[in-house]
Amino acid sequence: MEKNYILFPNYSQGLKLESFLNDNNIKYVISPTPRKLSTCCGISIMYNKKDEDDIKAIIKNNSVEIKGLYTLE
Repeated sequence: MEKNYILFPNYSQGLKLESFLNDNNIKYVISPTPRKLSTCCGISIMYNKKDEDDIKAIIKNNSVEIKGLYTLE
C-alpha cells in the first residue's frame, strides 16, 4: 500500500501547513519521517493521494516551505 508524505525543512513549516489543512478540512496524519526519507526535521505529514492537488495549491498560495512530496510503497 502506498503512503504519501510531505517533508519539511523545519518543524514550524509543518505546523503552518497543518493549520491550513485543518482550515480546508483535508485529512492528514502527523508522522515521524520514514528512515528512507529522513533528510529533514523529523516530522512529516501523511496524506491521501486524492488530496494532493489541493495540498499543492495550499502550499503554493500560502508560501509554505517543504522539502517535497514523496510516495513510498
